[in-house]
Amino acid sequence: MSEQSKLEVFEQARPRLLGLAYRLLGSWADAEDAVQDTFLRWQGSDGAAILNPDGWLTTACTNRCLDMLKSAHNKRVDYVGPWIPEPLHIEAGETPEGDIERAESLTIAFLHMMERLSPKERAAFLLHSVFGQSHRQVAGVLGMSESASRQLVSRASRHVQGPSARFVPPAEHQEKMLTAFLDAVMSGSTEQLAGLLSEGVQYQSDGGGKATALGRILSGSGDVSKYVAKIMSRLWVGSGGTLERRIINGIEGLALYEGGKLVSVVNFGYSADGLIDQIFIMRNPDKLRGMALSIRHDTGNGALQPN
Repeated sequence: MSEQSKLEVFEQARPRLLGLAYRLLGSWADAEDAVQDTFLRWQGSDGAAILNPDGWLTTACTNRCLDMLKSAHNKRVDYVGPWIPEPLHIEAGETPEGDIERAESLTIAFLHMMERLSPKERAAFLLHSVFGQSHRQVAGVLGMSESASRQLVSRASRHVQGPSARFVPPAEHQEKMLTAFLDAVMSGSTEQLAGLLSEGVQYQSDGGGKATALGRILSGSGDVSKYVAKIMSRLWVGSGGTLERRIINGIEGLALYEGGKLVSVVNFGYSADGLIDQIFIMRNPDKLRGMALSIRHDTGNGALQPN
C-alpha cells in the first residue's frame, strides 16, 4: 500500500474514529489527540501486512482511548465537583461520522451515563451496540473471547439501556419545554418549574474548580426546582449576560454569554414521558473552548463541522 493510499484510507476512517473516541472519552480535545496518535501509528505501520485496515485502525484507536481512560480516571478522582462530558455544538440528527442512527448516543445524558461503565464495558458496548460490530469483531479489538464480549455488552446494557438513557424527544417538544423552562426561571416560579421536572430529576454543574459551580448533585423535583428558581434566576437575570438557544449534542439547550464570552452551557436529559430528567450546567472554561470555537465558526445551520 502506497503512502498516498494509506493517507486516503485513514482520512476515510477519521470521522468514524473521532465519533468512537469522543463517545469513549467524553472530550472532543482528547478524542482528537487519540485519533492523531492512531494516525502516527498508522503512518509507521507496514501497510502491506495489514489485511483489514478498518479493523486495524479501530483496534488501535480503541486501545489508545482505553489507555487515556486509565489516566483520566486518576485525574477525575481529584476533580473538583461533578464531572460532565465536554459539550459540542452538534445539530440533532448529525454525528461526527455522518450516521443519523448514532445521533442519540451523542447526547450529554447518554455520555454521562457511560461514565458508570468500566473502560472495557464502555468500549464493548459502543463497538457492538452503537457501531454495529459483531461480538467476534469486538473480541478481536479488545483481545478477549466472544463470550467475554457478550458478558461485557450485557452488563453494560443493564446500565445504559434504561428508558431515558437514549431518549431524544421531538424537536417541537424540546422547544416547548425550553421555552417553559426559561419562563419559569426568569419569573422565579418554583411551582412552574416543578411541573416540568420528573420526580427524580438531577441537577449538576461542572466548574472543574475553575468557575463557580454547585459542588454536589441535587436530586428530586422539590430541591431542584427551588434551587433553579432561586439561584439560577438570580444569576441569569442579574448577570447582565445574554442567553442564546443552541443545539448541544443534538438537544436544544442554552448558552450564556457575559461580556461576549461563553461562560455557561445548559443542557437537558429527558425521561421517556418527556419531562426534564437531568439538568447539566457546564461552567468549566476548559470544556467550553471547543463549543465557543464551533459557534464562532458556525456554518449557518448551527452545527459543528468536525471533518
